Amino acid sequence: MVELTILMPCLNEAETVGVCVRKALAYLARSQIAGEVLVSDNGSTDGSPGVARSLGARVVSVPSPGYGAAVLGGLLAARGRYVIMGDADDSYDLSQLDPFMAQLRSGYDLVVGNRFAGGVAAGAMPFLHRWLGNPVLSFLGRLLCKAKVRDFHCGLRGFRTEAMQNLGLQAAGMELASEMIVRSALAGLSIAEVPTTLQRDGRSRPPHIRTWRDGWRHLRLLLLFAAGNWRWRASVADRRGLGAGLKALRKIKSSSRPAV
Repeated sequence: MVELTILMPCLNEAETVGVCVRKALAYLARSQIAGEVLVSDNGSTDGSPGVARSLGARVVSVPSPGYGAAVLGGLLAARGRYVIMGDADDSYDLSQLDPFMAQLRSGYDLVVGNRFAGGVAAGAMPFLHRWLGNPVLSFLGRLLCKAKVRDFHCGLRGFRTEAMQNLGLQAAGMELASEMIVRSALAGLSIAEVPTTLQRDGRSRPPHIRTWRDGWRHLRLLLLFAAGNWRWRASVADRRGLGAGLKALRKIKSSSRPAV
């Protein structure tokens, strides 16, 4: 039985995905955990999938665009009882996951990293994100949706796979990070936070996140949930290709043989 899937959503991360895969595999070996490293590739054109496979990761292709779509595709393909997900840009140390595993094994359904408790390296987070966007949106999430989490947008988090698969997550963009926490809180799932260190990523290009666009999408989602009006229209999902992409991944998962 696979206990842990270490999941990395990936889009053109050839510079860093290899480092992340090595760290994740080293963690599994050192901790003697039956696990897998899964890269959910979101249409990379720089050879990222080949780099990941060559180092021992399993790779699934998610054609639907967006960070959320890549995470959801990875969630469907995961074989582990638990999933710990982290970005493929080497901003989180995937060789140091013991705090997450300890909380998951103790019974928590969702374990979220808290970068403000663990430390943010100089230059690792843009000024607006650190001092305005993240604190304000996290405060609104706690206020409006009763989710007692201090860092809504930390990309390093773990969860019980079955619990997360049953939540009906739908957001295709960066706002999936907020949706995951809000839906978990509303469903009565147990949530813990652990201190997490954020370091400067290893990329030579700008990050994928767009401050104002993605900030608005997080805010809109929180307001819709608070108003009790969160509805996902199939036509919107189809336009983004999310419905078709996830349907294809379900077929992949159903036809996959269990890992040994």
